[in-house]
Amino acid sequence: MNPAEAHLVSVCPGMAAFVPRHEPFPEKFKRSADPYQALVRAVVFQQLSGKAAQTILGRVVAQFDPPFPKPEALVKAREPKLREAGLSRQKIAALKDIAAKRIEGVIPTARTLAKLSDEDIIERLTAARGVGRWTVQMYLIFSLGRPDVFPVDDLGVRKGAGKMVGRDLTVQELAAYGERWAPYRSAAAWHCWRAVDTVTLDAAS
Repeated sequence: MNPAEAHLVSVCPGMAAFVPRHEPFPEKFKRSADPYQALVRAVVFQQLSGKAAQTILGRVVAQFDPPFPKPEALVKAREPKLREAGLSRQKIAALKDIAAKRIEGVIPTARTLAKLSDEDIIERLTAARGVGRWTVQMYLIFSLGRPDVFPVDDLGVRKGAGKMVGRDLTVQELAAYGERWAPYRSAAAWHCWRAVDTVTLDAAS
């Protein structure tokens, strides 16, 4: 058991019951950390299935010099061409704003971003149109490998935590309860998601 999970099961009976039932939280991530590229992908993928989003992203990328659209080129790109790739007007506006904020320095390089705190990163990246707190939290967990990110507004996290404590939790209650899981709240979120999956599978079997 890794240090994160050892801590979680030691402070929470619910974690002790659920953690052994599924795969552990990954200790290492392949850090594709460029925030500009990550946010462009995140916006394209919003409200779409993975396959459809990947197809649209491929069409968008193919309109630019490889391997990925430069911010300057994306800002200048004509809307009709991007619409042909399958993007909505709202997503086009969001992508152009992300590109503009990269040019302005609001969205920094990965090297600069790595020096910032989680909350500073959330503040910087959510300045871009179409980028919410949840999107940045997923980036912090799964791209930057930050260990203590807790997306309390995520429905899956709330449902999983409710299974562990035996009752539904408000956002405020979950935030307070989750303090005991620090400094490994990214792993706690992972196990809350897995708890929902586990319960669903158990009910179907």
